[in-house]
Amino acid sequence: MTAPQPFATYPSLAGRTVLVTGGASGIGATLVEQFALQGAKVGFIDIDAASGLALEARLAASQSPPFFIEADLTVPTALAAAVGAIRHRLGPIAALLNNAANDQRHSIVETTPESWDASIAVNLRHQFFAAQAVVPDMRQLGGGSIVNFGSVSWKLKLPDLPVYSISKAAVQGLTRSLARDLGRHNIRVNTIVPGWVMTDKQVRLWLDDAGRAELKRNQCIDSPLLPEHIARMALFLAADDSAMCTAQDFVVDGGWT
Repeated sequence: MTAPQPFATYPSLAGRTVLVTGGASGIGATLVEQFALQGAKVGFIDIDAASGLALEARLAASQSPPFFIEADLTVPTALAAAVGAIRHRLGPIAALLNNAANDQRHSIVETTPESWDASIAVNLRHQFFAAQAVVPDMRQLGGGSIVNFGSVSWKLKLPDLPVYSISKAAVQGLTRSLARDLGRHNIRVNTIVPGWVMTDKQVRLWLDDAGRAELKRNQCIDSPLLPEHIARMALFLAADDSAMCTAQDFVVDGGWT
């Protein structure tokens, strides 16, 4: 692995334990790699064991190799156990990146109570309980940073995503509530609000000529929004450079909204 040049290096991240949820692929995998490049001790959780182990193996020779735990984040006991395993291996968690999500398309008509609960669990509920699990670590350390992940989807009124959009809108309320209650412990809580990020999954499943035209029409910057653009914002928010940033939404969407 090479140094993360020509972009910023954050000395405060070196040796800091960072937890990434949903870190095996997409934006999450880029978060894992970029934080490892900064010298952070990265633990990441995902239900996709094959991708998680492959990423862990690919970065094993790095100066700061990440540590993967397979777990279903929608099961509170499994989430708590995974956080505990990362804490035991890497030390108290100083930064949490609540990245895990699933934007599977669904209609109002086909939504059932069971599918509603499943979507809320992966897109909203785990963010609260992951934060709850790391608060004692951050209090012990004298502070920390929690970065929740929202989406522009609800702002844009995108179709076929009702429960996902509800979850992502609620994330911004979650951030502000946690920021108020945890600020007294020097724990900062912010939301990254990505636009349409060109992950392998998005390109494979949903990007077509109509989508490309929509991006060109709506983004102020006529370039693809990539996972590394999101990761660079996350690095800043996890580092001490953003010491007085909390309860805020940081939109990274190429100017779409």
